[in-house]
Order: sequence, then C-alpha cells, then structure tokens
Amino acid sequence: MRQFASIPDRHGITPCTRVEETLNDESGDEGPEFTEEEVVRLHWWLLQKVRLLSNENTPLADKFEIVRWVFTDPVRDTRPFSFVNCLRVVSCSPLSHLPFLGSLDPQEVRDWIGARLRHWIEATLQQYPDWVRQEVMANPEWVAECLARNPQWLNEEVRRHSVRQDLFS
Repeated sequence: MRQFASIPDRHGITPCTRVEETLNDESGDEGPEFTEEEVVRLHWWLLQKVRLLSNENTPLADKFEIVRWVFTDPVRDTRPFSFVNCLRVVSCSPLSHLPFLGSLDPQEVRDWIGARLRHWIEATLQQYPDWVRQEVMANPEWVAECLARNPQWLNEEVRRHSVRQDLFS
C-alpha cells in the first residue's frame, strides 16, 4: 500500500502523488528508515498541534511557534514536515487517521485558522495582566521573537514587574 501526498501543479491545484516521491526529491540524506504508516502518523501528530491554538491554557510561546509553522514562508511549503506537506500527506494517504479527503487548499486552511487566531490569542492573554495584553497586541512580532529566544521570557517579565513596592500591601 502506498501513501500519497499532493504537489501543486502549474495551476496551483494539488493532485495526490506518492509521499516517497516527495521525500526522495528533497535530498540524498540517508536517515533512519520509517514505514509509510509511521511517516503518515508523524505528519498527523504534527497537524494535531494546530488544535493547541484554540486551547486558552496553551502557553503563548507554543502558540507563536505553531503560528510560525502554519504561516511560514511559502518557499518552505514543499519541505518535509512543513504545514502544507503535512496537510497533503494526511489528506491524501490511505494510511491516514482521517477518511480520504483528497487535495486540500492550504490557503483555505490557513485562512480558517487566521480568522480565529485573534480570539484564540486573546483567550490566552486573559490570564495575564493588562500591560502584558497591551504589549502583545501592540508588538506581536517582537513578543514572538523574545519568546522564541526564551520561552519563559514573558513569565519572567511578569514576575519582575509584580514585585511589591509597598511593604504593607
């Protein structure tokens, strides 16, 4: 049984093709051997991470990392384990945990996620003081960069700013 992925043709349509063809085109790097089912399962596991965006308890650093993966530079879309490649593998493989969906439009999926993203981020931000919410909404790229360097950065800043100034409070 072969697993299938989809590669866009010149019209932007993504017909299903064998995943091993996609993976073999990338590089001559010989890594560990995986069964087709294991490869599909890994793509599915990665895609399931997108669900964490809707969970208000998902750390902001994790949400920003997932957003970077989903909305990455289109040049990276054809790379193994990119968001787009994961969609292709999971939607077209007979070994997928999902019923056969055929080719999906990655931009439609991104648009769907993007339409809900502000709500999901705001739900997480409700757990932080007002000044943090304002800073994240005013400078999301800067906050994302700081969190990428140090996932605990925001928590450290909150602790630093919450040191009591009044000994009797």
